[in-house]
Amino acid sequence: MRITGGHYKGRKLICPSGVIRPAMDRMRESLFAILGDIRGSSFLDLYSGSGSVGIEAASRGAEPVVFVEKDRGKRAVLERNLSFVREYTELYMLPVEHFLRRGKRSFDLIFADPPFRQRGKPEVLNLIADREILAGGGTLIIHLSKEEEKGFPTSLGTELARAHKSDGSAESGGSQLHLADRRLYGGSLLLFYGH
Repeated sequence: MRITGGHYKGRKLICPSGVIRPAMDRMRESLFAILGDIRGSSFLDLYSGSGSVGIEAASRGAEPVVFVEKDRGKRAVLERNLSFVREYTELYMLPVEHFLRRGKRSFDLIFADPPFRQRGKPEVLNLIADREILAGGGTLIIHLSKEEEKGFPTSLGTELARAHKSDGSAESGGSQLHLADRRLYGGSLLLFYGH
């Protein structure tokens, strides 16, 4: 597995042992072509695995880049992969839901790559919307299997929906995110959400 662009282009990354599904090089390259110039953007890499997507973001100028991975067995590999990255990074070894509930900051770009068989993915995305973890004008991307798309929400933000009054006005709290784009890569799907 290699970095596909930016100033670390061509650098090899190692994969942790066990169950891991690193984002395909072609898909990663396409993802960052879609995002365009991300220099100076803050980046949150959820379900980091090997860290390939967040390191790719750092290679292309994103900073800070925050990695969240609950499997402590992947820590050594993540730290080794991050060893050459000069941009400011943070690594959290805890469940994504815990990180999001504790979070007090927002990010310009958020990439979520949960295991294909994991349940509760819409709830995690709603948590991002409700806690306003995606900055205004930012983009939230989730990697799914194409079979998961059916019934997946096109709008996110449960608290905002509940806060609407009978007269149609809304109380403060949470933000609404809407599906803006979708890209298919074989059996993998990227969904892009924005405000």
